[in-house]
Amino acid sequence: MIRFEDVSVTYDGASGPTVRGIELHVPEGELMLLAGPSGVGKSTLLGAVSGLVPHFTGGTLAGRVTVDGRDTRTHKPRELADVVGTVGQDPLSHFVTDTVEDELAYGMESLGLPAPVMRRRVEETLDLLGLAGLRDRPIATLSGGQQQRVAIGSVLTPHPRVLVLDEPTSALDPAAAEEVLSVLQRLVHDLGTTVLMAEHRLERVVQYADQVALLAGPGEPLLVGDPAAVMAESPVYPPVVGLGRLAGWSPLPLTVRDARRAAAGLRDELASSPSAAERAASVAERAVPRAPDSELLARVGKLGVRRGRVDALRHVELDVSPGEIVALMGRNGAGKSTLLSTLVGMIKPTAGSVRVGDAVPHKTAPRDLIRKVGLVPQEPRDLLCADTVGAECAAADKDADAEPGSCRELLGELLPGIADGTHPRDLSEGQRLTLALAIVLTAAPPLLLLDEPTRGLDYAAKGRLVTILRGLSARGHAIVMATHDVELAAELTHRVAILADGEIVADGPTPEIVTSSPSFAPQVAKVLAPQPWLTVTQVREALT
Repeated sequence: MIRFEDVSVTYDGASGPTVRGIELHVPEGELMLLAGPSGVGKSTLLGAVSGLVPHFTGGTLAGRVTVDGRDTRTHKPRELADVVGTVGQDPLSHFVTDTVEDELAYGMESLGLPAPVMRRRVEETLDLLGLAGLRDRPIATLSGGQQQRVAIGSVLTPHPRVLVLDEPTSALDPAAAEEVLSVLQRLVHDLGTTVLMAEHRLERVVQYADQVALLAGPGEPLLVGDPAAVMAESPVYPPVVGLGRLAGWSPLPLTVRDARRAAAGLRDELASSPSAAERAASVAERAVPRAPDSELLARVGKLGVRRGRVDALRHVELDVSPGEIVALMGRNGAGKSTLLSTLVGMIKPTAGSVRVGDAVPHKTAPRDLIRKVGLVPQEPRDLLCADTVGAECAAADKDADAEPGSCRELLGELLPGIADGTHPRDLSEGQRLTLALAIVLTAAPPLLLLDEPTRGLDYAAKGRLVTILRGLSARGHAIVMATHDVELAAELTHRVAILADGEIVADGPTPEIVTSSPSFAPQVAKVLAPQPWLTVTQVREALT
């Protein structure tokens, strides 16, 4: 169905090809997962399937890409639209209508499908993706995760034979991600749809793949094969595979169920390890004592926020102490981003109070607030306005009164290899997010707010982010992050607050909260329960 023949892509001004000599065949009715570190060209390969590369992005495509026999060099994206449905990393760039229902119908209208067919397919898709309650909502009022589900739904309704998905679960909560992946699996198995998907959160998707295509690095050959065999060699892999590698299991498990079946010996070894009891206690007791009221970096009291006809937040109470890392978790649309926006002064409370240090955010001038609190939003482009990465970093240094080069040094720690002359629009979604993070961190605000900070980041970049955030925490900075990344919460945070329908329904130490919830428990906790381990790193340390 999809065939790459000696494909190389070189963008204008680049020193060399982004991808080189790619040979790949995706059979009809298979789900192929495209894996690899950030910046190795996964999005470029996906764009070549839909014709966006090179017709929209520019550059030179050498070799041949065919989809259902159509050569993408001679067929522009509109001439492939009846065969290929595409969802990129940024769903906002795809929307052409104002409401959810209109967006789901738009692709079918473009193809001239009969009205009764369109009505039936819209209803089916609303139900499949849990969007029925949002059908009349303006897209601009939806959360990032809800927008992503709408974007996926808009390409499902025309029933394309090929789906190309770039990070389709990156902004989804665990339950919504499972729903979307279940729908994709049903399309593959029951309707013979061909799916090519790039995703960094391998713990969510690798078990659904028929094959994995691994781009290990620039210039490296493409490795294609059975998911377990590829994961055995891959530099990026989910925690359950990392646990299998550590324990020497063969074959490597791809699911929690398979890992649990293999883990009896490991659980016994951990239970008898001399240092295990002490380490287990330290894992369970991970927390930061609450600071006195006068030292709190953020204090939210009985907060209410009404947006249009919707109560986005109700009676929210949250205190944040110096050095504390707090995860805000919950389903899409629960109010996490609204809470962060209120803390940074972008939204005025309808009821209750918000204080950041000694300031009331919505009453404080932005120039003064930047030294008290910084927000990295879900859409990093909101912070980017210069023509080059170097100019963005220089502006960040100036705004923060930091030493010249401070922002550039931070960016190099987070994601090495980005040239100063690169335009921000030419970065991948993960790279743009990292640049935005470096810009905000340059001011070193006592309170740092992150909205989906690992969206688009591979495991290595996530590890570098964890190191930097731990360093900030050790120096007394507080961090509040809205995230659906349960593995990040398990690795990094001291405390988790779960929101539902605008209210905090659970708030406590990370191990206590995540292990009591099937939706928010990390893979290692599920495999080794009832023992208290959350991450592969903790298990490795306990065995040494």
